[in-house]
Amino acid sequence: MTGPAPTAAVLEALAHEAFTRIPEPFARHLDGIRVLVEEFADDATLEAVGLDDAWELSGVYQGYSMDKESVWSSGHMPPVIRLFRQPLLAEWCETGVALDELVTHVVIHEVGHHFGLSDEQMHALEAKA
Repeated sequence: MTGPAPTAAVLEALAHEAFTRIPEPFARHLDGIRVLVEEFADDATLEAVGLDDAWELSGVYQGYSMDKESVWSSGHMPPVIRLFRQPLLAEWCETGVALDELVTHVVIHEVGHHFGLSDEQMHALEAKA
C-alpha cells in the first residue's frame, strides 16, 4: 500500500456500499442501522465480546436483534454497526484482501447478528457457501 491510509469516512462509505449488496428479503430489514467508524474498540466493548486485545476486533453489532424485537419495545437506541479502523487496516495489509471485500465481510457478519444469528451459525453458513 502506498499513500495515506483510508480514512474513517472511506470505511463508512464502503460499509454503506456493502448494505446495497445485501439481497431481499434481508435488505428491507436494515433501515435504521447506523454505521460508526472508530479507531479501536473501547475496554467495555472488548470485555462484552470476551477479548483482551483491541487489534482482534474489527467490528461489532450493538442493538436488539430482530428475534428479540417487539412492538412493545421502546426507548432503546437504534442498532449500530461499529467498525474499528485500525484493526481493519491491519487485516487488510496482512491478508492482501481487497479493502471493500474485507469491510463487506465484516458488515455482513454484523448484519447476521441483527437477524439473531450466532457466530457459530454464521460460520456454518459461510462454510456451506
